[in-house]
Amino acid sequence: MIAGAGEGKPMAGASGKAAILEDFKVPAKVRLAMLWASVMFCYVYGDYFALYIPGKLVSMQAGSMGPLGPATQGVLLGTSIMMAIPSLMVCLSLLLAPRVGRALNIVLGLAYAAIMVLASLDSDWHFYRLLGAVEIVLTLSIAWSAWRWPRHPAAQPNS
Repeated sequence: MIAGAGEGKPMAGASGKAAILEDFKVPAKVRLAMLWASVMFCYVYGDYFALYIPGKLVSMQAGSMGPLGPATQGVLLGTSIMMAIPSLMVCLSLLLAPRVGRALNIVLGLAYAAIMVLASLDSDWHFYRLLGAVEIVLTLSIAWSAWRWPRHPAAQPNS
């Protein structure tokens, strides 16, 4: 169950008395890192399962990167950068100052959602569209969570 959903609802414990399940508020930085990690798992599984598509390995051996064309130094470097960013966001979401982390998570969450919309449209394989939909939900959740980053009231100077 998602944290916060049904929070505070009593349920019968072993003694038959109503008990409330223990829960805690997940800090924004931890939530964002977990979402980026989940996105990366979907990327890895999608790429792995794609190896089972008939003709995929033959195409790879011929040096083709599908819609990106031939596997040149530039294409491989570009795709490496594109995949390194979400990997780094797992760590950066925890380490960056909140203002910088919030901005990066909003921008990159929306950018990677858009990338996955375009990539999903290019495939007729159901597994790829399913993982693409999950990735879109996750990356939009990243942008939304960063947008709604909790704030504390500013301290008032002493008079």
